[in-house]
Amino acid sequence: MTKAFASAGDMEEKKTSFTQVGDGLYAFTAEGDPNTGVIIGDDSVMIVEAQATPRLARKVIDHIREVTDKPISHLVLTHYHAVRVLGASAYGAREIIMSDVARSMVAERGQEDWDSEFDRFPRLFQGHEEIPGLTWPTTTFSDSMTVYLGNRRVDIMHLGRAHTAGDAVIWVPDQEVMFTGDIVEYHSACYCGDGHFNDWGETLANIAAFEPQAIAPGRGDALVGPEMVAKAIAATEDFVRSTYKPVEKVVGRGGTLKEAWDAVRAECDPKFKDYAIYEHCLPFNVARAYDEARGIDTPRVWTAQRDKEMWASLQG
Repeated sequence: MTKAFASAGDMEEKKTSFTQVGDGLYAFTAEGDPNTGVIIGDDSVMIVEAQATPRLARKVIDHIREVTDKPISHLVLTHYHAVRVLGASAYGAREIIMSDVARSMVAERGQEDWDSEFDRFPRLFQGHEEIPGLTWPTTTFSDSMTVYLGNRRVDIMHLGRAHTAGDAVIWVPDQEVMFTGDIVEYHSACYCGDGHFNDWGETLANIAAFEPQAIAPGRGDALVGPEMVAKAIAATEDFVRSTYKPVEKVVGRGGTLKEAWDAVRAECDPKFKDYAIYEHCLPFNVARAYDEARGIDTPRVWTAQRDKEMWASLQG
């Protein structure tokens, strides 16, 4: 039986949760689907990650309205991926914030990523007709910026490359809570197709140095308490290392992409095969690791056509 490409065969709706991770701080999660963070300030609300469509964004808004009627003023997008940003219009936020590198990636490859993701994960793009177009920020930053939601301080920072070159994290110091985007996952595979394997571990260490009391990760359950935070950071680091090291060895001996795929499966299947979106991520992760091990620093642009060619080569 031929395996379905990525998550093309995954059409089962996920159960959503809305978990408090600090005073006025929440994580919207959905059994391994993309998460969204909520930061409630004195007068308004900041959203972290928009979801893939306005339809999905409205599910987040429904949960928000159960706990506050304050207007949504800010939307922070931790990176440029379509499944994170294309639902932005539903929030009506006056400010949309990205790192300057993330904005440049929208310009360079945003449309290609949208086209590619549409085929990879059709369930997430149900209702795509409402998407008005690519999501562009109104505000960008290089290293860090601070937003005050009344008296509540929110620090938005770039702590290093990991999931993409332009990743942002959001730190709420009064509660010692961090929203990490896809730099940290919990019981969910990391998507590394646009990643930087050799930087990821240091970026995780930079996150750990804040000693968060809770983390809202990119995918998977909210992480409440230092023990759960440490466990998730360690598991994420293990996933990234276990993906890259076998590929590095294959490349070192002049091996093929298919040999790299087999080596990663041998290393990762026993530890991670029950993780959400594991099978979805694996081919893209191997392809990117193979490129990075060969010295290609900037991830190549994924297109719908490149997806098909890569999948066909690994299947046969």
